[in-house]
Amino acid sequence: MSHDDFATEPVRGLPERPPEGERILWQGRPDWWALTRSALGFWWVMGYFGVLALWRFATVMDQLPLGQAIGAALPFAILAGIVAALLILTAWVQARATVYTITNRRVAMRIGAALTVTLNLPYRQIGAADLSLSRDGTGTIALTTLGDTRLSYLVCWPHVRPWHFRTKPALRCIPDAEKVAQLLAVSAHERAAPETAIAMAAE
Repeated sequence: MSHDDFATEPVRGLPERPPEGERILWQGRPDWWALTRSALGFWWVMGYFGVLALWRFATVMDQLPLGQAIGAALPFAILAGIVAALLILTAWVQARATVYTITNRRVAMRIGAALTVTLNLPYRQIGAADLSLSRDGTGTIALTTLGDTRLSYLVCWPHVRPWHFRTKPALRCIPDAEKVAQLLAVSAHERAAPETAIAMAAE
């Protein structure tokens, strides 16, 4: 028997039905492999274990036969495989639990695998949106909030712009990010006041 943890949602990705006049324009979630690479630093972690394995092999190759030297480095390769599997599983679970929603009035983010929260960001509370594109077409749209809006980095991770002191919620590693960014820019411009209209900036 299948079980849907979000079966109680009146509308997928939203805690309640949109009010009259609000329309859902787009919904999506992160690409799990792009999230693994970008948010979890997959290749950096694999490189770290690769260096450890090579270092171990180099330190014993002049003391042991070739087969035994390779065997001495093998535990690091096994550990790298275990860590890789955990990173992939983490990204897959995070992506599966996430729904990003863009309407004609706001951006909503249902995020969190263990502790699920929904962020509602009306366009009037968003000052800027920065688009970062990858070569495979996936990308991240980071949102800069206005006024006293403060969000917890730990609660929002990995759906945040990395390496920024102020937490910027982000639609992370989404497919066709450029098209989604254009849709967001048009919708925000139509809804928001001129002084808070979103400016898209590709990185």
